[in-house]
Amino acid sequence: MKLVVVSAGLSVPSSTRLLADRLAAATGRYTSVDVQVVELRDLAVEIAHNFTSGFPGRALSAALDAVTEADGLIVVTPVFSASYSGLFKSFFDVLDQEALTGKPVLIAATGGSARHSLVLEHALRPLFAYLRAVVVPTAVYAASEDWGAEGLAERIDRAAGELGRLMEGLGSGAGAGAVRRADAADTADAAERVDASVAVDTDTAAAIAPRALDGALASADRFTVIPFEQQLAALRP
Repeated sequence: MKLVVVSAGLSVPSSTRLLADRLAAATGRYTSVDVQVVELRDLAVEIAHNFTSGFPGRALSAALDAVTEADGLIVVTPVFSASYSGLFKSFFDVLDQEALTGKPVLIAATGGSARHSLVLEHALRPLFAYLRAVVVPTAVYAASEDWGAEGLAERIDRAAGELGRLMEGLGSGAGAGAVRRADAADTADAAERVDASVAVDTDTAAAIAPRALDGALASADRFTVIPFEQQLAALRP
């Protein structure tokens, strides 16, 4: 399966890229993946040109295709002004709005302080929910003091495990097939209920107003509308 990692880090070396690499490596321990990394810093100029021209450059087009065709995504952004970076948001703004529908996504972020950790729930998760992606339950935030400290490795492993299992589950098609079978069963059951209600309504109408019907029932699969006055007349002795 194809795993695409989108890193919005700007510096070299970058803690954002380091976190992205560790998440990708951990996911590979749970499922077999072919990893491709998209560095947004290399695409900044083409992303800006896309907004003004409406057409992606060659490198940006390849990156957009990679994200669209991926079986799963890891997205990592640095925190700027208590939210994701403008470059990160701009990349997903130029991506086709349907590209992430149903796609497993692991969200992560880096920042200088643990106080910004809620950016994952207040900014990233709503963004990818809007894009109709399937966001894994565990998100990973790494502050400066988290590197080398206890807890980060466990969070990375838990999130990667969730992504790997989700990619395998959706890739097998078992979930989609079950949904289609359930939908078909519900449709058939609804059709049977409609047929039964039509039959009951037709029989009831025939019993109430036999003279008023007089050939009015053209077919058994249609409701018959009998004017109220005719129904009253049929009930009179």
